[in-house]
Amino acid sequence: MAASTLSSSITTTFKPSLHPPRASAIHPLPSIKLPSNNNPFNNPLISQFTPTTKNPTLTPLLSATTTPETTTATAFHGLCYVVGDNIDTDQIIPAEYLTLVPSNPEEYKKLGSYALCGLPSSYQTRFIEPGEFTSKYSIIIGGDNFGCGSSREHAPVALGAAGVAAVVAESYARIFFRNSVATGEVYPLDSEVRICDECKTGDVVTVELGESRLINHTTGKEYKLKPIGDAGPVIEAGGIFAYARKAGMIPNREA
Repeated sequence: MAASTLSSSITTTFKPSLHPPRASAIHPLPSIKLPSNNNPFNNPLISQFTPTTKNPTLTPLLSATTTPETTTATAFHGLCYVVGDNIDTDQIIPAEYLTLVPSNPEEYKKLGSYALCGLPSSYQTRFIEPGEFTSKYSIIIGGDNFGCGSSREHAPVALGAAGVAAVVAESYARIFFRNSVATGEVYPLDSEVRICDECKTGDVVTVELGESRLINHTTGKEYKLKPIGDAGPVIEAGGIFAYARKAGMIPNREA
């Protein structure tokens, strides 16, 4: 199972920014500040991603509390989409769509429309309806070894572009977990029990990051999650490069 913590040497003190809030944000974490809306990636080996508004069908539990300098998210609320074990990256985003460049807003949008289109026919409920670019399912619940297969970073990017806020799985392929944190597209959360056997696609759920738990409002059950740890601020910042720039670990692009 992938480790969900980063080096303790990373600081979480950022300079003020005007980054727009995530649509699913509801509670503030005062110690986390988001980056500016400038593209955070400057490494040719990692695609440059353009942030998009998360799924507008998400219903926040409370009103968002934000300021021009900081915005954070500690909970996500919406419909879940349940998958099984060994969901590989070719099922998440087939190789034929890897020519789409996430730094191009239109292609980023198209990338989201193909998320999970590689699932077998046994999944009768489609993750994204024909003609749509985002999914009504904002939280994915999976089993063991989610994101196995290739190292394509397009996998978490496609999920984020489709409006996914978090994936809750029994375990992850190491590279998928790392790509999720590095791109800042989705929260990869580990469950302590096999939640995918007790939830159904379409259940209304809430993921509370601060309390590390998932609540299934449809069944009335609650599940303990493993803390996201130091990876949380990196994801909230928009990815590893945005985090590093705001922490002063690497120069800002404007400098």
